[in-house]
Amino acid sequence: MTPGARNLITDVAGLRVGNAGDGVLKSGTTVLLGEAPFTASVAVMGGAPGTREVALLAPDKSVAAVDALVLSGGSAYGLDACSGVVDGLRATGRGYRVGAALIPLVPGAILFDLLNGGDKDWAENPYRALGRQALEAAREDFELGSVGAGTGALTAMVKGGLGSASLTLPDGSTVGALVAANPVGAVTTPGDRYFYAAPFEIDDEFGGLGPDPSGGLGLSLESRKIAAMSMRESTTIAIVATDATLTKAECHRVAVAAHDGIGRACVPAHTPMDGDLVFALSTGARQAANLNLIGHAASLCLARAIARAAHAATPAPGDLLPCWSTLNA
Repeated sequence: MTPGARNLITDVAGLRVGNAGDGVLKSGTTVLLGEAPFTASVAVMGGAPGTREVALLAPDKSVAAVDALVLSGGSAYGLDACSGVVDGLRATGRGYRVGAALIPLVPGAILFDLLNGGDKDWAENPYRALGRQALEAAREDFELGSVGAGTGALTAMVKGGLGSASLTLPDGSTVGALVAANPVGAVTTPGDRYFYAAPFEIDDEFGGLGPDPSGGLGLSLESRKIAAMSMRESTTIAIVATDATLTKAECHRVAVAAHDGIGRACVPAHTPMDGDLVFALSTGARQAANLNLIGHAASLCLARAIARAAHAATPAPGDLLPCWSTLNA
């Protein structure tokens, strides 16, 4: 398996990603859009999720496909980003047709970034507008780091962000991951130099330093974030995608498998105060489908994407935490 041409989730043909963020707000929104509706499901393993329209992604529910997926900052306020995406899709004629009604189906998930130092004293919820802006910005090439839903993301010790990675499988199918990494846990080992995901790095995509040579990792759960914010609410939210044809039930299994990537890259993971969630989607462009390999590749892509998110984060005025790039300049 090797990374795709972009090493982004958009190496899965037909997918586009759009970001919108506000540096003063220190928050933003990311939208994933397909050329056509796609099959999708979800797995939630964190104890504090925030979601919209995810129940329809269960394998036993009647909805066959959705139009877009949203990852957003803003906690409960950020769920309104989905409304902006719905508005934009409806304006272009996208959605599920029921008689004369047109209903874009847009599940979403949010992370907690309300206490990250940004100005959250808004008069009107900004996330609907951010969702519409992110939709209109959707394209195949997009930035990583402190953008979109990762604008104000923080890990335990360094800034988090938006990350992505991909793999091409031996049968020619493609798997990719997109993540807004804002976990309770750390993505770097003690000393802030090495990434927990280092054993899975390809082509020096997040620094090429290799694994931490120290032993006994994970025994201390130091957190600059908790010290700065006096609370633990966080969350890692992600999307994994493939062009292999999968059913909703198979997408669910891929989403479950992909959670291993969070566990490999964040220590600890899936805590009571994380809302850890993974959407999994299939564009159905290819008939080949080795479900075991797709799930494994999704977990590898997600682990790499989380490290790439922190590696690409950039400093901004008022930050509560340092960037990995600043500490390792």
